[in-house]
Amino acid sequence: MKYLHYSAFSIISLFLVISLSSCKDDAKPTNKTATPTPTKISIPAFNQDSAYYFVEKQVSFGPRVPGSKEHEACKNWMVSEFKRFGASVIEQDFEASIFTGDVLASTNIIAQFNPEHKKRVILSAHWDSRMFAEEDKDANKVDDPILGADDGASGVGVLMEIARTMSNNDIDLGVDIVLFDAEDQGKRGPNEPITNWCIGSQYWSKNKHKRNYKARYGILLDMVGSKNPRFGKDQVSKEYAGLIQQKVWDLARNMGYTDMFVDEFTGALTDDHYFVNVIAGIPMIDIINQPKGSETGFMRHWHTHGDNMDIIDKRTLRVVGQVVTAVIYKESGNQF
Repeated sequence: MKYLHYSAFSIISLFLVISLSSCKDDAKPTNKTATPTPTKISIPAFNQDSAYYFVEKQVSFGPRVPGSKEHEACKNWMVSEFKRFGASVIEQDFEASIFTGDVLASTNIIAQFNPEHKKRVILSAHWDSRMFAEEDKDANKVDDPILGADDGASGVGVLMEIARTMSNNDIDLGVDIVLFDAEDQGKRGPNEPITNWCIGSQYWSKNKHKRNYKARYGILLDMVGSKNPRFGKDQVSKEYAGLIQQKVWDLARNMGYTDMFVDEFTGALTDDHYFVNVIAGIPMIDIINQPKGSETGFMRHWHTHGDNMDIIDKRTLRVVGQVVTAVIYKESGNQF
């Protein structure tokens, strides 16, 4: 999901500790924090057809509502695929208490690449799909769960293809692909607490998969599969991880993707990156489609049964995937 809200965010207080050394004899100080030397890298091509397959395969299981047999089957397949790509996989089980009073068996999936590497980056998406379709125009279908091809599966599909790419192309970087569960099971409304949403990222942020876990930054992908998207700069990303956001958008511009990555402010919203920033203290940005002029703030198929494979566009998958692939390979070569 991604729930729009326009309440003021708390301003983060940043405490920068600077160690200074001085000598009375004016000797030159030793530079112990030199900038890493850039190394030659090759950025692999992102395969849009493979990414499309990963989206389609998720949708083939049916709606992936936590606690359902479809959800369990899809989880088992994804875990198997990540292991096939050489990842060390953690299944982080938890119980999601949702607004209906139900408790849903849920699992965050963490696929670790180069798990011992000290320099790490997080790539994330949510893998559950919504349990009902409150925006659908057919009143007979609003209580039925949706397939969530774009809202959930698209981001996961891109990350699975990046995982496959890393398995075939060495990278000098620790990459943690974190698929959050129980993101899209909240209740909309001006008086509803934002903690109804993104339950998996809240759980992970409080119970990270490794003690004293640290990452340089994170990138969240959400609804990155439909045609002619508008990826603007949301307020949460700008406030908590503005430098990373700008660097990613600059990279996308230099790659020729200004038709998708627009230099426009899109306001505040609640998504998984909010809780990773606020609770885990890891700067994370969101790449999310927010069309201009939309009544809901999102696409027409959002939270409807129109969110199926018919709206998935291979070029969009490729552009997002190629930008994120470029980020991590440039990071590995100290060029980002």
